[in-house]
Amino acid sequence: MRIVVIGSGFGGLAAAIRLQAQGHQVTIVEKLDKAGGRAYVFEQDGFSFDAGPTIITAPWVLDELFALTGKKTEDYIKLVLLNPFYNIRFEDGSVFHYNGDKEDLVRQVGEFSPRDVQGYQRFREKAWDIFNTGMSLIDKPFLTMGSMLRVVPDLIRMRADVSVAGLAGKYIKDERLRQVFSFHPLLVGGNPFRSSSVYALIHKLEQQWGVMFAMGGTGALVRALVQAFEDLGGEIRYESEVQEILVDEKRRASGVKLKNGQQLKSDAVVCNGDLAQAYRTLLPPAVRPSMPNRKVENLRHSMSLFVIYFGTNRKYDNIAHHEIIMGPRYKHLLEDIFEKKILSDDFSLYLHRPTATDPSLAPPGHDCWYVLSPVPHLGSNTDWEAVSQRYRDRIMQYLEDRYVPDLQKHIVTERRIDPRYFESTLNSYMGSAFGPEPVLTQSAYMRPHNQSKDIPNLYFCGAGTHPGAGLPGVISSGKIVAELIGGVPAKRAAPSPAPTLQPV
Repeated sequence: MRIVVIGSGFGGLAAAIRLQAQGHQVTIVEKLDKAGGRAYVFEQDGFSFDAGPTIITAPWVLDELFALTGKKTEDYIKLVLLNPFYNIRFEDGSVFHYNGDKEDLVRQVGEFSPRDVQGYQRFREKAWDIFNTGMSLIDKPFLTMGSMLRVVPDLIRMRADVSVAGLAGKYIKDERLRQVFSFHPLLVGGNPFRSSSVYALIHKLEQQWGVMFAMGGTGALVRALVQAFEDLGGEIRYESEVQEILVDEKRRASGVKLKNGQQLKSDAVVCNGDLAQAYRTLLPPAVRPSMPNRKVENLRHSMSLFVIYFGTNRKYDNIAHHEIIMGPRYKHLLEDIFEKKILSDDFSLYLHRPTATDPSLAPPGHDCWYVLSPVPHLGSNTDWEAVSQRYRDRIMQYLEDRYVPDLQKHIVTERRIDPRYFESTLNSYMGSAFGPEPVLTQSAYMRPHNQSKDIPNLYFCGAGTHPGAGLPGVISSGKIVAELIGGVPAKRAAPSPAPTLQPV
């Protein structure tokens, strides 16, 4: 079969590699000048800035893809295990060094709050139980109500109706520790106070397989996947933005029309672009009665991001690779972002210093950074043209005052993005950074499906569909699509029982 894949994010690359390995003739069309989608790379003044995802977990999802070429992951990319995974910093000056050493975690919990040691042990056991059930659902399609009903007993047993923050709060009393063990939905666009307790499985995932970094940055991992796809005989076309998904009189996708007027005919289309925008702008309403604009627009869309990329002419070795900085109004700030959709005066931040692990991403003696602040999507009334510079200044002054001395006088290059970038460059509806918000009522069968109900040979992968955002999620969505389309059975790479990589 001839198959066109729209978009070269991790979901699109995963689907394309599998489909090409299954014997299909696959062409990826990409709007931008290089692959990656949200995992784009900004090259500036000798610095290499990963624009988007930086946290790699579940390494077997990558092992499976590279195995399809007959090679191993290490033949394409070097992954290293980080230690700590994250430093989590609080307003009172305390720091939790989140890592994969159980004894050290228990010790730190005891130092933060001795009464919570037993509670953490019980939370950990619960997270393990949730993982054993929840991970079996990540690469299974939910196209029918029957498929959903079959897992309802599992969801009840996991108490999926409880938020991950609520689950942590059941076992742990110290508010800082509750945040440590429930913040993970923020990494995939979710509010920990609304996202299902199923996300507690991330704690087990990270504890057993670690948090990794691709040497050369996430962009190097994207390039490795592109190379694997091309090694299999696939074709990728850059600067080829899709204007329309073509649908014939039998209501079947027959290819795509590019903005330059060219048409690419195909037997199936896989869309890795933003799902909401794809339905709203690439398909006329008449061919998608089950997904009218009203339904798409009424989804709860995830937050957006304000990100500052900058380079310094000195190194700050006291800052870890990943730093999570919790603000003073953590829960109320999340309410402002997700519910009230207002830009607050305070913030919680993710600070990324990849040169802590890979100095090659900056000139010698320099550091490469980005700092990320979750913000409301464009459904808010924020005038980013007016407030962007002031918001940037507040963040940088806060970092300088609290964590990075003399920061601003050492900055030698800088750029930033806000929700407008996600809307205009990445074609994300409302400037959402992660697609539909990951809440229980937008999960599995209730999340937009991997296969169109109306156009049977149109498929979707990426953050907007099941299972959702995050590297393991979007790569698994590509696997779902490839298995729905069918072909030669794909090779499998089973999860290893423990991290096999060496910490840096």
